[in-house]
Amino acid sequence: MKKVLLVDDERWVRTALKWTINKLNLPLQVVHESQNGLEALDWIKMNDVDLVLTDVRMPIMDGLALVKELNSLNGAYDVIVISVHDEFQFIQQAMRNGVTDYLLKPIEEKEIKVCLEKWLNKKSNEVNTRKQTLLKKENIPLSTIERVLDYINKTPLDQITLKEAAESIHINPSYLSQLFKQQLNKKFVDYITELRIEESKRLLHNTTLRMSEIAERVGYSDLAYFSNNFKKIVGLSPSEYRNIQA
Repeated sequence: MKKVLLVDDERWVRTALKWTINKLNLPLQVVHESQNGLEALDWIKMNDVDLVLTDVRMPIMDGLALVKELNSLNGAYDVIVISVHDEFQFIQQAMRNGVTDYLLKPIEEKEIKVCLEKWLNKKSNEVNTRKQTLLKKENIPLSTIERVLDYINKTPLDQITLKEAAESIHINPSYLSQLFKQQLNKKFVDYITELRIEESKRLLHNTTLRMSEIAERVGYSDLAYFSNNFKKIVGLSPSEYRNIQA
Protein backbone atom coordinates (compact mmCIF):
# COMPACT_ATOMS: atom_id res chain seq x y z
CA MET A 1 0.00 0.00 0.00
CA LYS A 2 1.25 3.46 -0.92
CA LYS A 3 0.99 6.10 1.82
CA VAL A 4 -0.92 9.29 1.06
CA LEU A 5 -0.94 12.63 2.92
CA LEU A 6 -3.89 14.98 2.43
CA VAL A 7 -3.29 18.72 2.91
CA ASP A 8 -6.24 21.13 2.91
CA ASP A 9 -7.41 23.77 5.37
CA GLU A 10 -11.04 22.66 5.01
CA ARG A 11 -11.82 19.52 6.98
CA TRP A 12 -14.82 18.55 4.85
CA VAL A 13 -12.62 18.56 1.72
CA ARG A 14 -10.12 16.23 3.37
CA THR A 15 -12.95 13.96 4.51
CA ALA A 16 -14.44 13.84 1.01
CA LEU A 17 -11.07 13.11 -0.58
CA LYS A 18 -10.32 10.35 1.90
CA TRP A 19 -13.75 8.77 1.35
CA THR A 20 -13.29 8.88 -2.44
CA ILE A 21 -9.78 7.38 -2.33
CA ASN A 22 -10.97 4.54 -0.10
CA LYS A 23 -13.90 3.90 -2.43
CA LEU A 24 -11.60 3.47 -5.45
CA ASN A 25 -10.04 0.30 -3.95
CA LEU A 26 -6.58 1.24 -5.18
CA PRO A 27 -3.41 0.22 -3.28
CA LEU A 28 -3.42 3.56 -1.46
CA GLN A 29 -3.89 4.46 2.20
CA VAL A 30 -4.47 7.95 3.59
CA VAL A 31 -2.13 7.88 6.59
CA HIS A 32 -2.40 11.49 7.74
CA GLU A 33 -4.19 14.80 7.19
CA SER A 34 -2.80 18.32 7.62
CA GLN A 35 -4.59 21.65 7.49
CA ASN A 36 -1.72 23.72 6.03
CA GLY A 37 1.64 23.34 4.34
CA LEU A 38 3.72 23.99 7.44
CA GLU A 39 1.89 21.33 9.44
CA ALA A 40 2.37 18.92 6.53
CA LEU A 41 6.08 19.73 6.27
CA ASP A 42 6.62 19.08 9.97
CA TRP A 43 4.87 15.71 9.67
CA ILE A 44 6.78 14.69 6.53
CA LYS A 45 10.12 15.37 8.21
CA MET A 46 9.29 12.73 10.82
CA ASN A 47 7.29 10.22 8.75
CA ASP A 48 7.36 8.36 5.45
CA VAL A 49 4.90 9.21 2.70
CA ASP A 50 4.67 8.28 -0.98
CA LEU A 51 2.23 10.87 -2.29
CA VAL A 52 1.07 14.31 -1.13
CA LEU A 53 -2.30 15.69 -2.27
CA THR A 54 -2.37 19.37 -1.43
CA ASP A 55 -4.64 22.33 -1.98
CA VAL A 56 -3.02 25.47 -3.40
CA ARG A 57 -4.71 28.14 -1.24
CA MET A 58 -4.14 27.64 2.51
CA PRO A 59 -3.20 29.86 5.50
CA ILE A 60 0.21 29.78 7.24
CA MET A 61 1.92 28.02 4.28
CA ASP A 62 0.19 27.48 0.94
CA GLY A 63 0.57 24.57 -1.47
CA LEU A 64 3.14 26.26 -3.71
CA ALA A 65 5.39 27.08 -0.75
CA LEU A 66 5.02 23.48 0.44
CA VAL A 67 6.17 22.20 -2.96
CA LYS A 68 9.25 24.44 -2.80
CA GLU A 69 10.07 23.27 0.73
CA LEU A 70 9.71 19.61 -0.26
CA ASN A 71 12.11 20.18 -3.15
CA SER A 72 14.71 21.43 -0.65
CA LEU A 73 14.49 18.31 1.52
CA ASN A 74 16.65 15.23 1.02
CA GLY A 75 14.38 12.86 -0.86
CA ALA A 76 11.94 12.95 -3.75
CA TYR A 77 8.31 13.61 -2.94
CA ASP A 78 5.48 13.16 -5.42
CA VAL A 79 2.88 15.91 -5.15
CA ILE A 80 -0.53 16.34 -6.77
CA VAL A 81 -1.88 19.86 -6.34
CA ILE A 82 -5.56 20.76 -6.17
CA SER A 83 -6.95 24.10 -7.27
CA VAL A 84 -9.92 25.82 -8.90
CA HIS A 85 -10.18 26.87 -12.54
CA ASP A 86 -9.53 30.59 -11.98
CA GLU A 87 -6.23 29.81 -10.20
CA PHE A 88 -4.71 27.97 -13.15
CA GLN A 89 -1.66 30.24 -13.11
CA PHE A 90 -0.76 28.67 -9.74
CA ILE A 91 -1.06 25.21 -11.31
CA GLN A 92 1.37 26.23 -14.03
CA GLN A 93 3.83 27.51 -11.44
CA ALA A 94 3.51 24.28 -9.46
CA MET A 95 4.15 22.20 -12.59
CA ARG A 96 7.32 24.19 -13.24
CA ASN A 97 8.40 23.34 -9.69
CA GLY A 98 8.11 19.64 -10.47
CA VAL A 99 4.72 18.51 -9.15
CA THR A 100 3.50 15.17 -10.47
CA ASP A 101 0.00 16.19 -11.57
CA TYR A 102 -2.95 18.43 -10.72
CA LEU A 103 -6.69 18.20 -10.10
CA LEU A 104 -9.26 20.96 -10.51
CA LYS A 105 -12.14 21.54 -8.11
CA PRO A 106 -14.81 20.30 -7.95
CA ILE A 107 -13.04 16.94 -8.16
CA GLU A 108 -15.00 14.13 -9.75
CA GLU A 109 -14.43 10.50 -8.84
CA LYS A 110 -13.48 9.52 -12.40
CA GLU A 111 -10.85 12.26 -12.63
CA ILE A 112 -9.16 11.41 -9.35
CA LYS A 113 -9.16 7.72 -10.27
CA VAL A 114 -7.42 8.37 -13.59
CA CYS A 115 -4.92 10.67 -11.87
CA LEU A 116 -4.06 8.20 -9.10
CA GLU A 117 -3.86 5.21 -11.44
CA LYS A 118 -1.43 7.14 -13.66
CA TRP A 119 0.72 7.91 -10.62
CA LEU A 120 0.67 4.28 -9.45
CA ASN A 121 1.81 3.09 -12.89
CA LYS A 122 4.60 5.66 -12.85
CA LYS A 123 5.78 4.48 -9.43
CA SER A 124 5.69 0.85 -10.53
CA ASN A 125 7.92 1.63 -13.51
CA GLU A 126 10.34 3.60 -11.33
CA VAL A 127 10.65 0.72 -8.87
CA ASN A 128 11.48 -1.73 -11.66
CA THR A 129 14.15 0.48 -13.22
CA ARG A 130 15.81 1.37 -9.87
CA LYS A 131 15.72 -2.06 -8.27
CA GLN A 132 19.16 -3.14 -9.47
CA THR A 133 20.76 0.15 -8.47
CA LEU A 134 19.35 -0.08 -4.96
CA LEU A 135 20.69 -3.62 -4.57
CA LYS A 136 24.23 -2.39 -5.42
CA LYS A 137 24.02 0.49 -2.93
CA GLU A 138 22.49 -1.19 0.10
CA ASN A 139 25.74 -2.81 1.31
CA ILE A 140 27.83 0.39 1.23
CA PRO A 141 28.33 1.55 4.86
CA LEU A 142 27.86 5.21 5.77
CA SER A 143 30.79 7.12 7.24
CA THR A 144 30.53 8.52 10.76
CA ILE A 145 29.96 12.07 9.55
CA GLU A 146 27.31 10.92 7.06
CA ARG A 147 25.46 9.17 9.90
CA VAL A 148 25.54 12.36 11.97
CA LEU A 149 24.31 14.49 9.07
CA ASP A 150 21.54 11.99 8.45
CA TYR A 151 20.51 12.28 12.12
CA ILE A 152 20.53 16.09 11.87
CA ASN A 153 18.40 16.05 8.72
CA LYS A 154 15.77 13.86 10.39
CA THR A 155 15.64 15.69 13.73
CA PRO A 156 13.70 18.91 14.46
CA LEU A 157 16.12 21.81 14.90
CA ASP A 158 14.84 22.62 18.39
CA GLN A 159 15.86 19.12 19.55
CA ILE A 160 19.43 18.97 18.19
CA THR A 161 22.37 19.15 20.61
CA LEU A 162 25.96 17.94 20.31
CA LYS A 163 25.35 15.41 23.08
CA GLU A 164 22.20 13.97 21.48
CA ALA A 165 23.82 13.82 18.04
CA ALA A 166 26.83 11.96 19.45
CA GLU A 167 24.64 9.54 21.38
CA SER A 168 22.58 8.80 18.28
CA ILE A 169 25.58 7.11 16.66
CA HIS A 170 27.25 5.98 19.89
CA ILE A 171 30.36 8.18 19.90
CA ASN A 172 31.87 10.66 22.33
CA PRO A 173 30.65 14.30 22.00
CA SER A 174 34.24 15.59 22.10
CA TYR A 175 35.21 13.24 19.28
CA LEU A 176 32.20 14.36 17.22
CA SER A 177 33.16 18.00 17.76
CA GLN A 178 36.70 17.30 16.52
CA LEU A 179 35.38 15.27 13.58
CA PHE A 180 33.10 18.10 12.49
CA LYS A 181 35.97 20.57 12.54
CA GLN A 182 38.25 18.22 10.57
CA GLN A 183 35.82 17.05 7.88
CA LEU A 184 33.47 20.01 7.46
CA ASN A 185 35.90 22.77 8.45
CA LYS A 186 33.45 24.28 10.92
CA LYS A 187 32.30 23.79 14.49
CA PHE A 188 29.21 21.70 15.21
CA VAL A 189 27.46 24.65 16.85
CA ASP A 190 28.17 26.89 13.83
CA TYR A 191 26.79 24.26 11.45
CA ILE A 192 23.55 23.96 13.46
CA THR A 193 23.27 27.75 13.76
CA GLU A 194 23.48 28.06 9.96
CA LEU A 195 20.73 25.46 9.57
CA ARG A 196 18.56 27.29 12.10
CA ILE A 197 18.98 30.62 10.35
CA GLU A 198 18.24 29.09 6.93
CA GLU A 199 15.10 27.45 8.30
CA SER A 200 14.00 30.70 9.94
CA LYS A 201 14.50 32.51 6.60
CA ARG A 202 12.23 29.98 4.92
CA LEU A 203 9.61 30.37 7.63
CA LEU A 204 9.76 34.16 7.47
CA HIS A 205 9.30 34.06 3.70
CA ASN A 206 6.73 31.27 3.40
CA THR A 207 4.58 31.51 6.55
CA THR A 208 2.71 34.03 8.67
CA LEU A 209 4.07 32.71 11.97
CA ARG A 210 5.02 35.27 14.64
CA MET A 211 8.73 35.93 15.31
CA SER A 212 8.54 34.21 18.69
CA GLU A 213 6.97 31.13 17.09
CA ILE A 214 9.67 30.96 14.43
CA ALA A 215 12.43 31.40 17.02
CA GLU A 216 11.01 28.55 19.09
CA ARG A 217 10.59 26.26 16.07
CA VAL A 218 14.24 26.58 15.07
CA GLY A 219 15.58 26.11 18.58
CA TYR A 220 15.79 29.53 20.24
CA SER A 221 13.94 30.01 23.52
CA ASP A 222 15.07 33.65 23.70
CA LEU A 223 13.68 35.92 20.97
CA ALA A 224 16.37 38.57 21.43
CA TYR A 225 19.15 35.99 21.10
CA PHE A 226 17.50 34.66 17.93
CA SER A 227 17.21 38.17 16.47
CA ASN A 228 20.84 38.97 17.26
CA ASN A 229 22.10 35.74 15.69
CA PHE A 230 19.90 36.26 12.63
CA LYS A 231 21.12 39.82 12.07
CA LYS A 232 24.76 38.82 12.61
CA ILE A 233 24.52 36.17 9.86
CA VAL A 234 21.99 37.68 7.44
CA GLY A 235 22.78 41.36 7.94
CA LEU A 236 19.12 42.17 8.57
CA SER A 237 16.78 41.71 11.49
CA PRO A 238 14.10 39.00 11.06
CA SER A 239 11.37 41.65 10.59
CA GLU A 240 13.46 43.54 8.03
CA TYR A 241 14.11 40.30 6.15
CA ARG A 242 10.38 39.43 6.11
CA ASN A 243 9.44 42.90 4.84
CA ILE A 244 11.95 42.68 1.98
CA GLN A 245 10.69 39.21 1.00
CA ALA A 246 7.03 40.30 1.04
